[in-house]
Amino acid sequence: MGKRRRVAERPRTRQPAVIGGVIAVVVAGGAFGAYSLYGGGAGDDTSAGGAHTTVKTGPLSATEIHTASTAFLTAWQKGDVAGAAAATDDSASATTVLTGYGKDAHITGVTLTGGKPSGTDVPFTVKATVRYKGTSKPLTYSSKLTVVRRAKDGAALVGWKPSVVHPDLQDGDRLVTGASGTPPVTALDRDGGELTTAKYPSLGTVLDGLREKFGKTAGGKAGIELRVVRKAPKKGAQKTPDKTLVTLSEGTPGKVTTTLDPALQAEAERRVAAKEKASVVLLRPSTGEILAVANTSHGFNTAFQGSLAPGSTMKVITASLLFDKGLASADKPHPCPKTATYGGWKFHNDDDFEIKDGTFKASFARSCNTAFITQAKKLENDDLTKQAQQVFGLSMNNWAVGVPSFDGSVPVQSAAQMAASLMGQGGVRMNPLNMASISATVKSGTFHQPYLVSPDVDHRTLAKASRTLSASTLSQLREVMQYTAAAGTAAEAMSGLGPDYGAKTGSAEVDNQKQPNGWFTAWKGDLAGAGVVQQGGHGGDTAGPIVAALLKAGR
Repeated sequence: MGKRRRVAERPRTRQPAVIGGVIAVVVAGGAFGAYSLYGGGAGDDTSAGGAHTTVKTGPLSATEIHTASTAFLTAWQKGDVAGAAAATDDSASATTVLTGYGKDAHITGVTLTGGKPSGTDVPFTVKATVRYKGTSKPLTYSSKLTVVRRAKDGAALVGWKPSVVHPDLQDGDRLVTGASGTPPVTALDRDGGELTTAKYPSLGTVLDGLREKFGKTAGGKAGIELRVVRKAPKKGAQKTPDKTLVTLSEGTPGKVTTTLDPALQAEAERRVAAKEKASVVLLRPSTGEILAVANTSHGFNTAFQGSLAPGSTMKVITASLLFDKGLASADKPHPCPKTATYGGWKFHNDDDFEIKDGTFKASFARSCNTAFITQAKKLENDDLTKQAQQVFGLSMNNWAVGVPSFDGSVPVQSAAQMAASLMGQGGVRMNPLNMASISATVKSGTFHQPYLVSPDVDHRTLAKASRTLSASTLSQLREVMQYTAAAGTAAEAMSGLGPDYGAKTGSAEVDNQKQPNGWFTAWKGDLAGAGVVQQGGHGGDTAGPIVAALLKAGR
């Protein structure tokens, strides 16, 4: 962290100043006290005689937003937990978090400065000091609150969420200062270079995960930290790694070597940074080694943990199923009408196009939805689920990547939802890691579970698939993906990468989004990658160039 000037506590107060609608609360204090600034709270709505007044409805006024936010901010920094909690719509939960802010996190000297409201949202900055056993460090961050109207009495109150107190807090999380439960680690790339968020901004969640998994066995010693301690996961789920916010005294880090390639990681970071919300993964099909992972958003690892409908990229698995069952052949005629109905739903192609007298390869390359929907009546409800699990190693919740990950979900569905799942909608959920693994399985012919840290480090068992595709199915699947890369919807993105390549594009509709999520999965030689650009539109135009750039960089 380096040396920082200690922030002195000043046990004096000044009342909140309001200038041009901007809240400027400047109250510095130490321990939490027991005085109430607002008595019954900002939402008290009784007359002097105790009679209930008319319940207010409708939009909040600027005065109500100012009064409610000021009540909360002033009481919080005054150390009045009860007063601050009473200014929210969930005083019990607010009391727990605000009490822990001082008692468990050892945060003192709190100074809050409000910003200009935007609608019912009020941003503010926090400046404080973390003190623990004679050691202190400054703490500065930004957050925001939202003022809401309570339905039962019309009171204007702060809508309670833990993230109001700190933006990294979620329900059930705690702020704690003390000896870190897990020693720090120095993560290394495959060439021995140190991986840091300064070099690779989107690796923050990955580095947190590596520490959570390997910190106690990598030979390090714990330091003193302020950290977010995540809530215990539900049974069968992976725990979200704790997050360090301030290091008061450094521990001794152990070392963990990853499979990441520094040049490819840098390229991945550069590519996703150019998009508003993109994620990408590149791996080696012959081994499963993850060579790069990057996300535009740094707070959540969508590339590994996302759960999104993959759209037409799912047709890679569906095509393998149709080949296995003899319901399609790459070079034989196959129907692609404008629309197809199943389970009471009418499914359309993009712009209701049709391919007359075309082959299945042509339908796959152009991403014809009805070519798959017309075959739904010949399939059992669990056929796609079995194919995903048995051949592609997905949807069994047993991947051991080395950091938290989601290995996809292909649930058994019926009627229209089953048909929709054939084209990557319905209940099917994936992320770029899953989709890169699908292309890798096609390229290598065998599922190799992706991993970020060699299983030799901790002797963990990697997931396996129970069977491989037949030679005929594998050959046809490679053929249709190669044709898509050469002459189909992926051709522009994959230009110049042939002939040993294959790809599939996808666009996944999402409720309340103007644009679909754009997906792309591809392989080239002994590289396979996948990406998604949320609300990006067509995958060939948005995610495609990102994935193709990594395939080119890795040649």
